[in-house]
Amino acid sequence: MRNDRVQLVQAWASDKHWDRDDLISQGSPRYAAIDLGTNNCRLLVAEPKGDGFRVVDSYSRIVRLGEGLAGSGSLCGDAMNRAIAALKACADIMARRNVRRYRAVATEACRRGDNASVFIDRVRQETGIRLETVTCAREASLTFSGCHSLLDQDKRFGLVLDIGGGSSELMWVDRAEDALRVSMYHSIPEGVVTLAERYGADYIGPRRYETVVADIASQLDRFPAARDADAAVVANELTMLGTSGTVTTLGAMQLGLKRYERHRVDGMVINFDSISRLSKCLARQNCAMRSRNPCIGSERADLVVMGCAILEAVCRRWRVGRMRVADRGIREGLLYGMMRDDGLAIACEVAD
Repeated sequence: MRNDRVQLVQAWASDKHWDRDDLISQGSPRYAAIDLGTNNCRLLVAEPKGDGFRVVDSYSRIVRLGEGLAGSGSLCGDAMNRAIAALKACADIMARRNVRRYRAVATEACRRGDNASVFIDRVRQETGIRLETVTCAREASLTFSGCHSLLDQDKRFGLVLDIGGGSSELMWVDRAEDALRVSMYHSIPEGVVTLAERYGADYIGPRRYETVVADIASQLDRFPAARDADAAVVANELTMLGTSGTVTTLGAMQLGLKRYERHRVDGMVINFDSISRLSKCLARQNCAMRSRNPCIGSERADLVVMGCAILEAVCRRWRVGRMRVADRGIREGLLYGMMRDDGLAIACEVAD
């Protein structure tokens, strides 16, 4: 089975761009995008539909690739094994769904790990997947490409926050001639995994929670667009967009969902008062209590409060009052890029 999987994925791994006529003659092509982060491994399989795409299949597993990385500087064996198991599942799904082209990217854990090249070689040998480590700038660009259509259109400037496992990205967006572009970005070298390892993961409590918020707040002045964002808040010209498991979890909680429903959360608006109230509530709970929330679960119960602290630090600094929620990002950005490279007229919208 392993050899079959490797051969199948290697057959897709050429850098060939497909001719539009060839794509049409062979029916609707299927593409896949893999985002291997510090905490999650996520796959999206889609096919073009109109000027967007239709999701055919998806997969997500918490692998905690960055476990212990902050202290050791290396990816540990158990974490690599968990990630490879998840990537094998991704390869099997791609084979079953007849994926024609894919891209797989790794982010902060592989940027930091001094043995990341060994891990990437293992991934290629054991799964057939060619994993590429992207820079902070490329990660921000892909995230923005995947979610920027959700930004409010009536504001001149935008601030996009992506909370990750090992780092968090801030993107400064401005509008020129009706086109949105990221003109500045900043990577905060903190994410939910690194903060949980430093501050603890069970009961956080109000005092420690405020310490984490202050830790992140102290780093926000390093964002090159910090003063521009301050001025845009005063002028009422700033809109904010959040994309991460933390933001979508708080959105689902605000809606009172009994189980997570992407179509209800993606694109919703949550106000800062609700973010603060829900975050403080979670900080007063222990892991067992948080895990009983159906929109959190046991796998994320020990990390969600750290994401709340990052989010609240940003909300307190730039008091826009509301944030739009995006359940989309790197994978969608990869899919748009591949489809456009193949000459398909893809707009940045996801077809349901």
